Amino acid sequence: MTWSWDFAVEIFPVIASALWLVLAVTFGAYLVAVVFGLVLTFLRRTKYKLITYITNGFIEFVRSTPPLIQLFFVYFALPTVGISLDKYTAGILTLGIHYSTYLAEVYRSGIDAVPIGQWEAAKAMNFSKVQTWFRVILPQAIPPVIPMMGNYLIVLFKETPLLMAIGVHEFLQEAKLIGAAHFKYLEAYTIVGLLFLLLSYPSALLINYLEKRSKMKKVRG
Repeated sequence: MTWSWDFAVEIFPVIASALWLVLAVTFGAYLVAVVFGLVLTFLRRTKYKLITYITNGFIEFVRSTPPLIQLFFVYFALPTVGISLDKYTAGILTLGIHYSTYLAEVYRSGIDAVPIGQWEAAKAMNFSKVQTWFRVILPQAIPPVIPMMGNYLIVLFKETPLLMAIGVHEFLQEAKLIGAAHFKYLEAYTIVGLLFLLLSYPSALLINYLEKRSKMKKVRG
Protein backbone atom coordinates (compact mmCIF):
# COMPACT_ATOMS: atom_id res chain seq x y z
CA MET A 1 0.00 0.00 0.00
CA THR A 2 1.59 3.26 -1.17
CA TRP A 3 0.66 6.86 -0.50
CA SER A 4 -1.02 8.78 -3.32
CA TRP A 5 -1.05 12.56 -3.04
CA ASP A 6 -3.57 12.85 -5.88
CA PHE A 7 -6.00 10.55 -4.07
CA ALA A 8 -5.41 12.34 -0.76
CA VAL A 9 -6.16 15.74 -2.33
CA GLU A 10 -9.25 14.30 -4.00
CA ILE A 11 -10.80 12.83 -0.87
CA PHE A 12 -9.79 15.54 1.60
CA PRO A 13 -12.80 17.82 0.89
CA VAL A 14 -15.17 14.86 1.25
CA ILE A 15 -13.81 13.90 4.67
CA ALA A 16 -13.45 17.52 5.79
CA SER A 17 -17.08 18.17 4.84
CA ALA A 18 -18.03 16.27 8.01
CA LEU A 19 -16.30 18.97 10.09
CA TRP A 20 -19.46 20.95 10.82
CA LEU A 21 -21.34 17.82 11.81
CA VAL A 22 -18.56 16.78 14.19
CA LEU A 23 -18.44 20.25 15.75
CA ALA A 24 -22.22 20.39 16.08
CA VAL A 25 -22.34 17.00 17.80
CA THR A 26 -19.42 17.93 20.05
CA PHE A 27 -20.81 21.24 21.24
CA GLY A 28 -24.35 19.87 21.46
CA ALA A 29 -23.17 17.02 23.68
CA TYR A 30 -21.00 19.39 25.69
CA LEU A 31 -23.96 21.69 26.34
CA VAL A 32 -25.91 18.69 27.63
CA ALA A 33 -22.93 17.69 29.79
CA VAL A 34 -22.51 21.19 31.25
CA VAL A 35 -26.19 21.60 32.13
CA PHE A 36 -26.93 18.06 33.29
CA GLY A 37 -23.63 17.91 35.17
CA LEU A 38 -24.75 20.94 37.17
CA VAL A 39 -28.12 19.29 37.84
CA LEU A 40 -26.35 16.18 39.11
CA THR A 41 -24.20 18.38 41.35
CA PHE A 42 -27.28 19.95 42.91
CA LEU A 43 -28.97 16.57 43.36
CA ARG A 44 -25.89 15.19 45.11
CA ARG A 45 -26.01 18.03 47.62
CA THR A 46 -29.71 17.82 48.43
CA LYS A 47 -30.77 17.17 52.00
CA TYR A 48 -32.87 14.22 50.89
CA LYS A 49 -30.63 11.20 51.32
CA LEU A 50 -32.60 8.95 48.94
CA ILE A 51 -32.11 11.41 46.07
CA THR A 52 -28.42 11.66 46.93
CA TYR A 53 -28.00 7.87 46.92
CA ILE A 54 -29.85 7.50 43.61
CA THR A 55 -27.79 10.28 42.03
CA ASN A 56 -24.50 8.81 43.24
CA GLY A 57 -25.57 5.39 41.98
CA PHE A 58 -26.46 6.82 38.58
CA ILE A 59 -23.13 8.63 38.31
CA GLU A 60 -21.13 5.55 39.23
CA PHE A 61 -23.12 3.36 36.85
CA VAL A 62 -22.67 5.73 33.90
CA ARG A 63 -18.98 6.25 34.59
CA SER A 64 -18.38 2.51 34.99
CA THR A 65 -19.94 1.45 31.68
CA PRO A 66 -18.50 2.15 28.20
CA PRO A 67 -20.14 4.98 26.26
CA LEU A 68 -20.41 2.68 23.22
CA ILE A 69 -22.64 0.27 25.17
CA GLN A 70 -24.71 3.22 26.38
CA LEU A 71 -25.01 4.44 22.79
CA PHE A 72 -26.27 1.05 21.61
CA PHE A 73 -28.75 0.94 24.49
CA VAL A 74 -30.16 4.39 23.74
CA TYR A 75 -30.37 3.91 19.96
CA PHE A 76 -31.28 0.24 19.64
CA ALA A 77 -32.84 -0.83 22.95
CA LEU A 78 -35.00 2.15 23.96
CA PRO A 79 -37.22 1.88 20.83
CA THR A 80 -38.42 -1.50 22.17
CA VAL A 81 -40.08 0.37 25.05
CA GLY A 82 -41.46 3.12 22.84
CA ILE A 83 -38.65 5.67 23.05
CA SER A 84 -37.23 6.29 19.58
CA LEU A 85 -34.51 8.86 18.91
CA ASP A 86 -32.82 9.75 15.65
CA LYS A 87 -29.13 8.93 15.46
CA TYR A 88 -27.98 12.51 16.00
CA THR A 89 -30.15 13.09 19.06
CA ALA A 90 -29.16 9.69 20.46
CA GLY A 91 -25.48 10.45 19.96
CA ILE A 92 -25.63 13.92 21.49
CA LEU A 93 -27.65 12.80 24.52
CA THR A 94 -25.55 9.69 25.15
CA LEU A 95 -22.21 11.48 25.01
CA GLY A 96 -23.61 14.47 26.88
CA ILE A 97 -25.04 12.43 29.74
CA HIS A 98 -21.92 10.27 29.93
CA TYR A 99 -19.61 13.25 30.32
CA SER A 100 -22.02 15.10 32.60
CA THR A 101 -21.04 12.60 35.28
CA TYR A 102 -17.41 13.72 34.96
CA LEU A 103 -18.31 17.40 34.91
CA ALA A 104 -20.38 16.86 38.05
CA GLU A 105 -17.15 15.89 39.79
CA VAL A 106 -15.42 18.96 38.34
CA TYR A 107 -18.21 21.18 39.67
CA ARG A 108 -17.93 19.47 43.05
CA SER A 109 -14.24 20.25 43.31
CA GLY A 110 -14.87 23.90 42.45
CA ILE A 111 -17.71 24.22 44.95
CA ASP A 112 -15.72 22.54 47.72
CA ALA A 113 -12.96 25.10 47.16
CA VAL A 114 -15.28 28.02 47.95
CA PRO A 115 -14.57 29.20 51.53
CA ILE A 116 -17.29 28.31 54.01
CA GLY A 117 -17.43 31.97 54.98
CA GLN A 118 -19.09 32.71 51.62
CA TRP A 119 -21.99 30.42 52.52
CA GLU A 120 -22.29 32.08 55.91
CA ALA A 121 -22.19 35.56 54.38
CA ALA A 122 -24.98 34.66 51.95
CA LYS A 123 -27.05 33.31 54.83
CA ALA A 124 -26.43 36.46 56.87
CA MET A 125 -27.69 38.55 53.95
CA ASN A 126 -30.89 36.46 53.83
CA PHE A 127 -30.18 35.18 50.33
CA SER A 128 -32.43 32.39 49.11
CA LYS A 129 -30.86 29.10 48.03
CA VAL A 130 -31.12 30.10 44.39
CA GLN A 131 -29.48 33.47 45.06
CA THR A 132 -26.77 31.83 47.14
CA TRP A 133 -25.91 29.39 44.38
CA PHE A 134 -26.08 31.68 41.37
CA ARG A 135 -24.91 34.98 42.88
CA VAL A 136 -22.30 33.82 45.39
CA ILE A 137 -21.13 30.19 45.05
CA LEU A 138 -21.09 29.34 41.35
CA PRO A 139 -19.44 32.63 40.24
CA GLN A 140 -16.53 31.68 42.52
CA ALA A 141 -16.58 27.92 41.92
CA ILE A 142 -16.68 27.75 38.13
CA PRO A 143 -13.84 30.04 36.91
CA PRO A 144 -11.06 27.98 38.58
CA VAL A 145 -12.32 24.75 36.99
CA ILE A 146 -12.77 26.12 33.46
CA PRO A 147 -9.47 24.50 32.33
CA MET A 148 -10.69 21.09 33.55
CA MET A 149 -14.01 21.63 31.82
CA GLY A 150 -12.14 22.52 28.65
CA ASN A 151 -10.16 19.29 28.83
CA TYR A 152 -13.39 17.32 28.80
CA LEU A 153 -14.54 19.27 25.74
CA ILE A 154 -11.44 18.05 23.91
CA VAL A 155 -11.97 14.48 25.13
CA LEU A 156 -15.60 14.60 24.01
CA PHE A 157 -14.54 15.86 20.58
CA LYS A 158 -12.28 12.82 20.20
CA GLU A 159 -15.12 10.51 21.22
CA THR A 160 -17.31 11.47 18.23
CA PRO A 161 -16.02 8.53 16.11
CA LEU A 162 -18.10 6.30 18.41
CA LEU A 163 -21.17 7.61 16.59
CA MET A 164 -20.02 5.75 13.50
CA ALA A 165 -21.52 2.69 15.19
CA ILE A 166 -25.04 4.06 14.69
CA GLY A 167 -24.49 5.47 11.21
CA VAL A 168 -23.50 9.07 11.88
CA HIS A 169 -21.29 10.23 9.01
CA GLU A 170 -18.49 11.87 10.97
CA PHE A 171 -14.81 11.87 9.96
CA LEU A 172 -14.11 8.19 10.55
CA GLN A 173 -17.32 6.99 8.89
CA GLU A 174 -16.53 9.03 5.78
CA ALA A 175 -12.99 7.66 5.72
CA LYS A 176 -14.25 4.11 6.10
CA LEU A 177 -16.71 4.51 3.23
CA ILE A 178 -14.06 6.04 0.97
CA GLY A 179 -11.56 3.32 1.85
CA ALA A 180 -14.08 0.57 1.15
CA ALA A 181 -15.08 2.13 -2.18
CA HIS A 182 -11.51 2.53 -3.46
CA PHE A 183 -9.72 -0.17 -1.43
CA LYS A 184 -7.35 2.56 -0.23
CA TYR A 185 -7.42 3.26 3.51
CA LEU A 186 -4.00 4.81 4.17
CA GLU A 187 -4.80 8.29 2.88
CA ALA A 188 -8.32 8.37 4.31
CA TYR A 189 -7.40 7.39 7.86
CA THR A 190 -4.32 9.61 7.81
CA ILE A 191 -6.47 12.60 6.89
CA VAL A 192 -8.84 11.78 9.76
CA GLY A 193 -5.92 11.70 12.18
CA LEU A 194 -4.59 15.02 10.89
CA LEU A 195 -8.00 16.69 11.16
CA PHE A 196 -8.36 15.61 14.77
CA LEU A 197 -4.82 16.81 15.47
CA LEU A 198 -5.35 20.18 13.76
CA LEU A 199 -8.51 20.80 15.76
CA SER A 200 -7.58 19.37 19.15
CA TYR A 201 -3.95 20.50 19.50
CA PRO A 202 -4.65 24.27 19.35
CA SER A 203 -7.54 23.68 21.77
CA ALA A 204 -5.18 21.86 24.13
CA LEU A 205 -2.74 24.78 23.97
CA LEU A 206 -5.58 27.18 24.81
CA ILE A 207 -6.63 25.03 27.77
CA ASN A 208 -3.04 24.93 29.04
CA TYR A 209 -2.86 28.71 28.74
CA LEU A 210 -6.09 29.13 30.71
CA GLU A 211 -4.85 26.71 33.35
CA LYS A 212 -1.57 28.60 33.79
CA ARG A 213 -3.44 31.90 33.91
CA SER A 214 -5.77 30.51 36.56
CA LYS A 215 -2.83 29.38 38.69
CA MET A 216 -1.17 32.79 38.34
CA LYS A 217 -4.34 34.48 39.58
CA LYS A 218 -4.40 32.18 42.59
CA VAL A 219 -0.78 33.03 43.41
CA ARG A 220 -1.49 36.76 43.08
CA GLY A 221 -4.60 36.38 45.17
